[in-house]
Amino acid sequence: MKRIDVIGFGPGNYEYMTIEAVQAIKAADVIIGYSTYVELLKKIFAEKRYLDTPMKREVERCKMALEEAMKGQRVALVSSGDSGIYGMAGIMLQVIEAAGSEVPVHIIAGVTAASSGAAMLGAPLMNDFAVISLSDLMTSYEQIMKRVRCAAEGDFVICLYNPKSRKRQGHLAEAADIIMEYRPAETPVGLVHKAGRDDACDEMMTLGELKNADVDMFTTVIIGNSMTYVRNGKMITPRGYQLEEV
Repeated sequence: MKRIDVIGFGPGNYEYMTIEAVQAIKAADVIIGYSTYVELLKKIFAEKRYLDTPMKREVERCKMALEEAMKGQRVALVSSGDSGIYGMAGIMLQVIEAAGSEVPVHIIAGVTAASSGAAMLGAPLMNDFAVISLSDLMTSYEQIMKRVRCAAEGDFVICLYNPKSRKRQGHLAEAADIIMEYRPAETPVGLVHKAGRDDACDEMMTLGELKNADVDMFTTVIIGNSMTYVRNGKMITPRGYQLEEV
């Protein structure tokens, strides 16, 4: 059956995959994805046929998916987290549009790092929040920091993806400095490393300590707003309920 399922399979472990994602992967004739993600799925769906490319070859993967679908294949184009949040959904739809193709594309949601990480920390995203990637591969540094400033000024809980890489060391410290113009250094911050995987771990710190935190591309940073607090080891952002109503 000629179609493309763009699938967000969550953080990587089977228990974080939605039923819809699992069913679509099982039904696929071929699974296409970034090499690291393909290796994760091979551990769970070993019998499937796979095609993969290295990082920064997203458009190539989408074209590969379209070529396979045109052969009459049911294709699963996979990415971690949610396919529509820094995932492959938008690129695939753009490639289909540019090709003038009528191959049906189905977008399948998954658990993103913000929600899986928040669950490990407690309930930090109970009120309005902003998700910002600090990677400047697709967005300029100036635009990223403008978004950080606007989110801080608006008192959003701020969830940062891709806080640091080997080539990009200073963005997190700069973001922390900007946020501290609007929030005290004691503001709670949660770090989650490899959320939803076997070696996941988390830690709490303050905004003032964030600049020197040990983070990498697999870390999700959640910075509280003016009402966020930590109690009994859990990070909580109140939504405004009166306790007598609960």
